[in-house]
Order: sequence, then structure tokens, then C-alpha cells
Amino acid sequence: MNPALRDPFERLALRLAELDATLADPAVASDIKRWRALSREQAEASSIVQRYRLYQQREADLATAQEMQADPEMAEMAQEEIAAASADLQRLQAELQTALIPKDPDDARNAFLEIRAGTGGDESALFAGDLARMYLRHCERQGWRTEVMSQSDSELGGYKELVLRVEGEGVYGRLRFESGGHRVQRVPATESQGRIHTSACTVAVMPEPDEAEEITLNPADLRIDTFRASGAGGQHVNKTDSAIRITHLPTGLVAECQDDRSQHRNKAKALAVLQARLRDKEHTERAAKEAATRKGLIGSGDRSDRIRTYNFPQGRLTDHRINLTLYKLGQVMDGDLGDVLDALQAARAAEQLAQLESGAR
Repeated sequence: MNPALRDPFERLALRLAELDATLADPAVASDIKRWRALSREQAEASSIVQRYRLYQQREADLATAQEMQADPEMAEMAQEEIAAASADLQRLQAELQTALIPKDPDDARNAFLEIRAGTGGDESALFAGDLARMYLRHCERQGWRTEVMSQSDSELGGYKELVLRVEGEGVYGRLRFESGGHRVQRVPATESQGRIHTSACTVAVMPEPDEAEEITLNPADLRIDTFRASGAGGQHVNKTDSAIRITHLPTGLVAECQDDRSQHRNKAKALAVLQARLRDKEHTERAAKEAATRKGLIGSGDRSDRIRTYNFPQGRLTDHRINLTLYKLGQVMDGDLGDVLDALQAARAAEQLAQLESGAR
């Protein structure tokens, strides 16, 4: 292991000792919120330090076995131990390097998932509906809860725009790389000549900010409009202006919600989406500045990035960022996104590890 990579583990061992002492303090135990945060940090640190101590032990075992090789009577046993220790060290080093990758605190958050039809007219809206079903089925497989925050239906089916709130463990970290342009190649239902068309949708995945990190909105910067909900709803639709549209005047960002019969709840949902969009805008602008000096493998998550193509005639999905091609499009569209998401996370981890190693040299 690179000597420079050992320093973080030695520092973490010191931090673990501090955490053990702090958590033994009765005053800390009386503050539940702080105690939980420190306990979580202690558990993570303890797991990594234990692995590092095992790595050091196997290094010592390897050195001992190499010395034993000089003794003819012990040579065979020494060779077996050298092989076993070398394999353990290789595995442990990979695990420890992965543990060094900085964690994004947003990864543990719930997320807002926004799908918006793009070029391609009605076919784009139908594809937006297909993407929505794909994500909803994936969320169901994961045991995540979903809630429609706002939707704008298309006349022929599908959506002009749909915003979902996804709640569950590690949702944003798992879905974050879905942000960008999604392109479909297929024969549309409206095509009488059987020609393949290309259309596109954009997807944005935004972490749900907690109350402590919410952007303070100046009421003077907001224009709030009420209107009558469209779509299914019976007599209620014709009687109540319950739908809400909120415009953030300085940025022009808009969020609306008409999913609930309560104007108050629609306003709360629209504000939550607006908060996430403002936070996402800040994050995207910051990422764009960083990308000016270093272009990440996975990309910035900007909507203008064309990230994936869904080719229905060939049953093929291609993620252009990592040159991943899968011939299981039907399964993917049915919510089986595991292989795609795993590959994206692995690529990101490899990219971060390369940065750590270059920085440690």
C-alpha cells in the first residue's frame, strides 16, 4: 500500500479513540440527536479501522512466512502462507481504498425525480411515460416509497412533465447518475410507415434538502398563482382553484402542484420542489465550474448531457458515459436497473480512487 494512503487510516484510529471516549460521557447520551450521529460515525470508523488492523496483521504474517522460506523443512508451509496472505492483502487493500472514497452527504437523502418530454412531440411524451413506469417499478423493487408531486399529462398518453418524490434508504446516491438526456429510437405508435424515429426526454434527480439546509426564500421573490386542476377529479375540478404554481422571479424557476385537493398541501409540495430545484441549480453551476478544470467520467448531471440511448428495434440500452451496452432493454424498462446503476457507481468509485492515488503520489 502506498505509504501516503496509510495516513488517513492512522488518523481515523485516533478519531475512533476520541469517539469511544466521547460516547462514554453521560452528557452526550442525554442528547439523542448528537449521540446517534456520533454512534453512526463510530460504527463506520470501527469497521474501517478493524479492516486496517487486519491488513497490518497480514502484512506481518507475510513477512514472517517469507523469512520461513529459508528453512527447507518449513518452505512448503511458508509458500502456502505467502499465497494466502498475498490474496488477503490484495482484497483488503481494495476494500480499504474504497473506504477512503469521500462520501457525499446527499447520497443518503430522499430525492425528487423529474421527467420532462423533450424533442419528438407526442412520442417524447409517451417515452416520458415509459421512463416513469421504469423508475416506479424500480422503486417498488427496492421497497422505496413514491409520491407524485406534480404531473402534466399529454393528450395521447404519457407526460409532458412528471415530478416524483422518492423516499427510502440511499435513494439519491443510487439514482443521482440518472440525470441527463435520455434518447429513444423506435417506431412510434403514431407512425404508419414503420419508420424508426428518435426522440428524447430529460431526467433530473435532485436531493431533498433537510430543514437545516433549505434555501431561505424571500416572499417578495415568489409569484404564487392558483388555477383549477386539470384531469380526473369529477365535480371538484370545476369548483376549486386548488392547483398552485410558484415562480421564483430571480431565476425564473417554476414549480407547480395540482395533485392534492387541498390548496395548502399543494403549495407545500410546490415549495418543496422549488427548494430542491434551486439547490440543484446551485449544485449544477458549482459542478460546471469544477468540470471546466476536470471533466468527470460520469458527467455533471446537466440536462444537456446525452447520457443514454434506448434502442427498441435492437433491444439495446447504451450508456454513453461509460460505454455500457446491454441487450436486455425489456427487463430494464420493467424496472430492472440494477446492472446499469451498479456499473455507474463502480465507474464513479474507480474515478475517485484514481484521483486519490494521484494525489497521494
